[in-house]
Amino acid sequence: MGLVACSAVSPPPAESPTGDETMGRLRAMMETARPSPVIAIEAGWFLMGSPQLPPTSGLRTPYDNTEIPQRRIWLDRYVIDREEVSVANYLRWVLDDLGGQPADLQWLDGATAGNGVTDAGALPVVSVTWYEANEYCRSRGARLPTEAEWEKAARGDDGRLFPWGDDPPDHIRAVYARAVSPPKPPMAATATFEAGQSPYGVLHMAGNAAEWVADWNGIDWYRGMPDRNPQGPPVGRYKVVRGGSWRSDPVMLRTATRSAASPDARRDTIGFRCAASLGARP
Repeated sequence: MGLVACSAVSPPPAESPTGDETMGRLRAMMETARPSPVIAIEAGWFLMGSPQLPPTSGLRTPYDNTEIPQRRIWLDRYVIDREEVSVANYLRWVLDDLGGQPADLQWLDGATAGNGVTDAGALPVVSVTWYEANEYCRSRGARLPTEAEWEKAARGDDGRLFPWGDDPPDHIRAVYARAVSPPKPPMAATATFEAGQSPYGVLHMAGNAAEWVADWNGIDWYRGMPDRNPQGPPVGRYKVVRGGSWRSDPVMLRTATRSAASPDARRDTIGFRCAASLGARP
């Protein structure tokens, strides 16, 4: 699927660089591209969603009714990327694999400009649609994780409130609650914030970039979903987004909190990572 230019972009400089200069800078950014390590998640049961609790339960209070009731869910073995897909890896795919041109990358400045990170290629890629994220994962011999796979990788099998446990978020564990004028989302490099990693060692499952998952959103899905390897509703209007972003309040960083967006949406808060059934990907 071809990339569509994002509508909110920085104005060009008075003297635009030549095509060779632009490609030179992009190639330099791509030098940091490397596959994310993958984390194997063993088969087993885990607690998905939240029990119904009164509003006085603080951060344990369900964000909305779509994450209740809490269910005991079985997942077969799978692997998931330890890190969110980076700008450098996505850029290499667009330019080398798809044969794209700089004109296809108008999302790039908006995703990386002015956030104090020297190596912009190490940031999570954002402002890509669900379709593009899905195509990228498939080109790598993988896929987007199911919502259940994402949640288990984030919280383990003990139903923890956040990837690191039940303590409230802080700025050592997660990138969140940062307000900034576009186009400068203040994200962190994908291979950082180990203090906030999940029980399996997966990074940035809370904050930084929120993440597309495979499933269509179902308002009452949890009440009737199968208890083994749920794949989400067969049809829908919105795709599920998980994990909260650099802009989110703490409640959105909970491992059970769900949100959703149109699959063709481009937001500077949404990125993704890939997963695969174990054995389907080296």
